Amino acid sequence: MGQYDFGILGPLTVTRDGARVSLGAAQLRTLLVALLIDLGHVVPMADLVDRLWGQDPPRGARNAVQNYVLRLRRALGPEAVRTEHGGYVLRVGTADALDAHRFTALVREGGAALAEDRPQRAAGLLGEALALWRGEPLADLPQERFADVIPALCEQRLAAREAWIDAMIRCGRPADVLPELRALTRTHPLRERFWAQRMLALYQCGRQGEALRCFHEVSAVLAEELGIDPGSELKTLHQRMLTAAPDLTRPPAMGAGGVGNLPAETTSFIGRERELAQVRRLLGRSRLVTLTGVGGVGKTRLALRVARRPGSGCPDGVWLVDLAAVTDPALVARAVAESLGLRDQSTRSAADAVAEHLGARRLLLVLDNCEHLTAAVAALVLRLLRAAPELRVLATSRERLGVPGEHLMPVPCLTLRDGPDGTPSEALRLLADRAAASSASLHTGAGDHAEAAELCRRLDGIPLAIELAAVRLSALTVAEVLERLEDRFRLLAAPSHQAPGPGPAASRYRHTLRGVMDWSHSLCTPGERLLWTRLSVFVGGFDLPAAEAVCAGEGIARDDVLDLLDGLVHKSVVTTESVATVGRPGTVTRYRLLETIRQYGADRLRARGDATALLLRHSDYYQALAARAADEWFGPGETGWLLRLRRELPNLRSALDFCRVQPGRAPAGAAITVDLTRARSWFVSSTLGEARGWIERLSALLDPTDPALGELRVSVAALKAFIAILQGDHAAARALLAECHATLGEAKAPPVAYVEGVYALLVPADPACIAQLAGAREELLTHGLTGDAHMATMFWAMAAAFLGDREQARAACETYVAEAEAAGADWAHTWAQWCVALTELLHGEPSKGLIPLCDALVRQRAIDDNWGPAWMLETLAWTLAALGQYEGSAVVLGAAHRHRQVTGANITGLRPFAVLHTRTRACVREHLTEEAYAEAWQRGATAEDGVAMALGIARGTHRRTAASPARLARTGVTEA
Repeated sequence: MGQYDFGILGPLTVTRDGARVSLGAAQLRTLLVALLIDLGHVVPMADLVDRLWGQDPPRGARNAVQNYVLRLRRALGPEAVRTEHGGYVLRVGTADALDAHRFTALVREGGAALAEDRPQRAAGLLGEALALWRGEPLADLPQERFADVIPALCEQRLAAREAWIDAMIRCGRPADVLPELRALTRTHPLRERFWAQRMLALYQCGRQGEALRCFHEVSAVLAEELGIDPGSELKTLHQRMLTAAPDLTRPPAMGAGGVGNLPAETTSFIGRERELAQVRRLLGRSRLVTLTGVGGVGKTRLALRVARRPGSGCPDGVWLVDLAAVTDPALVARAVAESLGLRDQSTRSAADAVAEHLGARRLLLVLDNCEHLTAAVAALVLRLLRAAPELRVLATSRERLGVPGEHLMPVPCLTLRDGPDGTPSEALRLLADRAAASSASLHTGAGDHAEAAELCRRLDGIPLAIELAAVRLSALTVAEVLERLEDRFRLLAAPSHQAPGPGPAASRYRHTLRGVMDWSHSLCTPGERLLWTRLSVFVGGFDLPAAEAVCAGEGIARDDVLDLLDGLVHKSVVTTESVATVGRPGTVTRYRLLETIRQYGADRLRARGDATALLLRHSDYYQALAARAADEWFGPGETGWLLRLRRELPNLRSALDFCRVQPGRAPAGAAITVDLTRARSWFVSSTLGEARGWIERLSALLDPTDPALGELRVSVAALKAFIAILQGDHAAARALLAECHATLGEAKAPPVAYVEGVYALLVPADPACIAQLAGAREELLTHGLTGDAHMATMFWAMAAAFLGDREQARAACETYVAEAEAAGADWAHTWAQWCVALTELLHGEPSKGLIPLCDALVRQRAIDDNWGPAWMLETLAWTLAALGQYEGSAVVLGAAHRHRQVTGANITGLRPFAVLHTRTRACVREHLTEEAYAEAWQRGATAEDGVAMALGIARGTHRRTAASPARLARTGVTEA
């Protein structure tokens, strides 16, 4: 089933076998949390419906839950969510899979240690528990859905902070908790326990006057807010301070025993709270934990930070062995012996001496930089773990050791997103801290913040890269560093006055980006090195079939790609991510090179002279992918194609750019743009502006004298005209259609006839377009262009609804709905539902269009459609006005406007839409005051989630309204 890790102590996170699992829709994440709250127990269907929709569930809510469960199974695996006893249960191993359960267990254990007067143990456990928190619980989900859960979690967190502060004070470390107590008393001024702890910490730091002043401060707050005096705890503590009670003095500090050889920290440690807690948790479960990750990601620093607080299980200390300078595997045991201070003069081996020395000891051994000696380190570690039952080993390596019982902990890059409360990301905090240390200032204005965040993103959040960039900020601005990042390996080399001195490690483990990359490269096999360079042509990510198609050949057999790729994953060169699929259960693996690693590979690919050949293969592969998507459009797999093309958009853009600059490749690039348009990818995942920009740039490079390109030039011109129509650029559309006629003469290709029909519908609104589009539809079907024929069917039904009579409209709509249902096409189904609503609005009962529009909006949200919701919302606004719901209509008009701005569509240039839009707006403004209309419209235009707001309005209207044709006539919206 895999190993799962769920996080609700902050925004929801899901990982499976260490890889992040993406769950898109908010309702899907809400369902998962509803199951996580009762992890391992059956949650009844009624409870899930209530959790998802509250007291206002939509019609068919149970079917919707079943649909969400199916999608959850695809994401997590078919066995994760099970149907039992009229409900669902999440079965994902132990309760430890949920961070909230780990938090509760650690707090319980820490409380017990505190009760047993073991404050150091308690402080470690409670600190580990609190480190699991990443912000406000479930910060990315609707808070009202979890009003029974979130306050309880927040209260448990406060109680844990109280207990941790108690433990820290009893450990003799009151100064360490004063900053937090100052913040807590400001945030929770009525919580007297925090005030008592703050008074005690100040008193033990020798600041008795401030401690007494705290008492007067809290007394004033309680009197002003609640009209009461402080409680007995505060009063008693105050009195004992006045009498200088001897037991209030500071207890002796309790350290880790002072045993070991850890070096002192020379710079501040930033972030990593979650990773610290996770490593400590793993060390509590396993005797061998290996931190893996790309070079420069901070494995050593994280290991040393963990080692400074090893817990009570290491009374014999913590010992560091740095293996970076060891080149001979035979000397590994000797290096360990030297670090432990052994001076054995006997004839026995160093390994024997170390094993005997550690036999009865309880300590933590930190083995740093093991990647070039994995076999020798693995053999020694296995022997030591067998000889010393109380030994624990924490190793850092770019690949696993392969010892039985080893627990891997991939160390991620620093976070790049600011916290929900506005706290800067870990990467940004590190940049600011190291810049200050280099006598450089990092300004905090909005523009400066954005540039600094972009610098951190371009550096992948790799700590070493960020620290080297911070050094450059003493001579360059952030913007200047960004401009020079194309040559990052030269830019981010340590300045000469900071270069490492001579020695074994200096030449091959230098603290420069290139030095780190060179070291990683040297650890790879020849086949892995070759694959690394070839994978650099991928941008953003790739899957196994893409790697096999592009990288196999000339030194790499296709059957070897998987094994070589697996080797690069184990060496932390390539990262993996499990992503949900659409149309089939389970997940698929996506691979990615961090940008720094990708650029290093690209440099080596250019040095080999292979870059152009690999980029040709890359563009060929993505041309074929786009062609398949267009050919298979309008069927059960269309939603899957939309998702796949969205993921591959960075690679598709890279292929288009290569085709633009590479001689002779413009036709391939133009074909990609045409097929992405036919597969609706530009509409759903990007913008019309980007689509038109690529088509115009590439079509300008097509040879007008080449007869072999005639059909492609016509398709390009027709689709350029189609996009220009939707953008409201009528002059360009007319010119492009004329270009098609000039190329074709009397003949008319089906795509051109189709686009002409769309023009006749959307520009002059000529009723003759109904017959034009019906004819184009038949021609496209005759030529086997099923997906294009579907689009013609949609516009035919649209034309019949806008411009035809009742009989024409219903016939075309029924044909369209039947085709969409027969094809099992999810995206097409949403537009078929829209067509039903439009037909009912103009030729039937508008109230019957509310539920189809809601269904379409929900489905489009689920696939993260950028294009469709703008038109669903617009039509919903018309329908609401027709039903007399004028304020709701104004709100939804505002939301539709905001969505159109995102897509680049221009409603004023689309005549049938513009007519109804103008009529609806006039009708609404007639029934509302100017102020009321402006306020409602603005509310929709500025709503964080306009679709959710519109759905609420539509569902409420559906319950309340039963409109009659007579009433509709009075509204004026549906009048011809």
